[in-house]
Amino acid sequence: MRLGYARVSTEDQHLSLQIDALKKLGCENIYQEKVSSTQAERPALATLLSHLRAGDTLVVWRLDRLGRSLKELIALITTLSEKQVHFTSLNENIDTSTPTGQLVFHIFCALAEFERELIRQRTLAGLQAARDRRQVLGRPKGLSKAALQKAQAAASLYRDGSLSVRGICTHLYIAPPTLYRYLKHEKVILKAEKPKVDILAGHNG
Repeated sequence: MRLGYARVSTEDQHLSLQIDALKKLGCENIYQEKVSSTQAERPALATLLSHLRAGDTLVVWRLDRLGRSLKELIALITTLSEKQVHFTSLNENIDTSTPTGQLVFHIFCALAEFERELIRQRTLAGLQAARDRRQVLGRPKGLSKAALQKAQAAASLYRDGSLSVRGICTHLYIAPPTLYRYLKHEKVILKAEKPKVDILAGHNG
């Protein structure tokens, strides 16, 4: 059995062109839908899919009437294939009941996989570039943005070695336990503390 599906996006568009073409191809029932391309729900299509049985053929006037993206289109045609239902698109001359139609469908699948791989590679490249620029990828657990800035400053001053622990605490207005928590967060290796002249405290002489 051939079942047709016709869809337009707005109320001021007409289905007659699609319906006439589907009737000429011998569709016994034609499911009609007028929904915006932004709407996720398509009740007529859902009803049609529930009525399809093995050996049936779903016919559309053009590919974009069935799927609004390559990903959605391939998902729908894959579902049809699993139900042993054939698919025909008139404008693109695709018929999955033929070897040529099957080849076209497999090419679509390959293109979709290629697109997913490109997106994955771009995402990984973006993350690596951010790491290379030493950007903070998200807020570390337990530290606010202001505390994180102080932690990074504390680590830099500690590694520099020109200030004592007390001098760093005075400079950043924090207590020693807080300083050590910041250093631990920044994975700074603690060193034996040596007496230093506190340049912030000032001295006579």
